[in-house]
Amino acid sequence: QVRLEESGGKSVLPGDSLKLACEARGGSFSPTGMGWFRQAPGRDREFVAAILWRMGTTAYEDSVKGRFTISKDNGRSKLFLQMNNLKPDDTAVYYCAAANRPGIFQHERTYDNWGQGTQVTVSS
Repeated sequence: QVRLEESGGKSVLPGDSLKLACEARGGSFSPTGMGWFRQAPGRDREFVAAILWRMGTTAYEDSVKGRFTISKDNGRSKLFLQMNNLKPDDTAVYYCAAANRPGIFQHERTYDNWGQGTQVTVSS
């Protein structure tokens, strides 16, 4: 089975930038779309950004628009999230996910393959 592995999470200061990566390992990989979600302590997992795997259309949660950029490398089966001007409210475990069917890519239920997450901490 193809497994997703996130990397790049760390502790940073407010205003810093950070780039997360997600690599699909273990087989061929052609999802309909991929997304980033995050979960802060005591909160539900929430949508951050998504990208259609072939067309490249993107969507973002309102609080990250203009600060975060989702991108992909289809040939290397990799997904990225460039995060700029990080805020304390961005602190969370960040998960990448792959969808293998059409759907609403802001919804968790659209995705059927999830990574284990990588911790991002933004504090002064």
